[in-house]
Amino acid sequence: MTYKLFLDDIRDVNMVYKKLTNDDFIVVRNSHDFKKVILEKGLPELISFDNDLGLDENDNVAEDGYACAKWLVYESGIDLLNLKFNVHSANPVASQQIQGLLDNYIKHLKSK
Repeated sequence: MTYKLFLDDIRDVNMVYKKLTNDDFIVVRNSHDFKKVILEKGLPELISFDNDLGLDENDNVAEDGYACAKWLVYESGIDLLNLKFNVHSANPVASQQIQGLLDNYIKHLKSK
């Protein structure tokens, strides 16, 4: 089964992609659910990343989208050679971090 994954604690899909809805993606609101869905269903055909994911259940700053990207690269063990992703975060520094990490890792994989 192919699917698209949308990581964002607040926004819905149509707030980012005008012609798409939550029905076009699996929407996850935190890093735990992000990892769970990928481990259960495999790598999505597209991941759309937000970075700032609000507070966790203990009112601490939640693990962010950059942490999710780092998990994919360094811990997941999943082949990311064909990963397609978009960063829709409004945080410009974090957006560049996510974009740079994933772009550079995929470039590295393709150079092997």
